[in-house]
Amino acid sequence: MAWFVLVLAGVLEIVWAFFMKKSAGFTLLGPSVITIVAMVASFALLSFAMRSLPLGTAYTVWTGIGAVGAFALGIVALGEAATPMRLVAAILIVAGIVLMKLSSPTA
Repeated sequence: MAWFVLVLAGVLEIVWAFFMKKSAGFTLLGPSVITIVAMVASFALLSFAMRSLPLGTAYTVWTGIGAVGAFALGIVALGEAATPMRLVAAILIVAGIVLMKLSSPTA
């Protein structure tokens, strides 16, 4: 259950990062509200997952999901560059997340 909650928290991190970009520096109400709500929910779910997962594992997986997800969404939805070096960096982050999951006790 903790892993499911942690993945959901990571997905919400992608949501708030995307809408923060869309908020134009918090000058647009709709995207600003979505950013804040998703941010609070993401932190709350991360906190819940940390009840049974180690701090380092939970935080690393959460930030990794957010980083890779925001990177992918930036490419797909915002037309950001998908250079070979950026793609390799994203692959390395995913590899780190997988290794962190494999090295942690199940919860």
